[in-house]
Amino acid sequence: MYRRPELEAKWPNLAYTNYQVTSPKSQEYNCFAWAAEDVERWWQPIPGEEFYWPDGVPNEETLDAYIQAYQTLGYQPCDNELLEIGYQKIAIYVDTKGIPTHAARQLSSGKWTSKLGWLEDVEHELYGLTGERYGVVGQILKRLMETEDVR
Repeated sequence: MYRRPELEAKWPNLAYTNYQVTSPKSQEYNCFAWAAEDVERWWQPIPGEEFYWPDGVPNEETLDAYIQAYQTLGYQPCDNELLEIGYQKIAIYVDTKGIPTHAARQLSSGKWTSKLGWLEDVEHELYGLTGERYGVVGQILKRLMETEDVR
């Protein structure tokens, strides 16, 4: 297992969980794109910037706007983070003001995968990234997996 003290300093709860680094650093995409399985673009609702944001979704950093962005991919709000066979889940983290700070995607193992800003991707436990930097899990979303993804 590949661990990094630098990451544990930024996200202290990682040190108390089972996590591993799964990719090198990259500035091509962010956590919101990674959760959507998009490694080509940086997802952020900032008008006039060089970021991607789905058409028809309000250009605002609100939990509702991020939910709507993922709804364009077939995700719908759900009430738990438990692994459900045949479904893929995304967790949106929010700060104390309810503003989205991070997103993670659930893997078929039940663990979660995240892109940590401009740093690496990590496989982690859902609550390993909660804390001062990313806040808490504000919403879980799920969608039915494509038939080929269920295997």
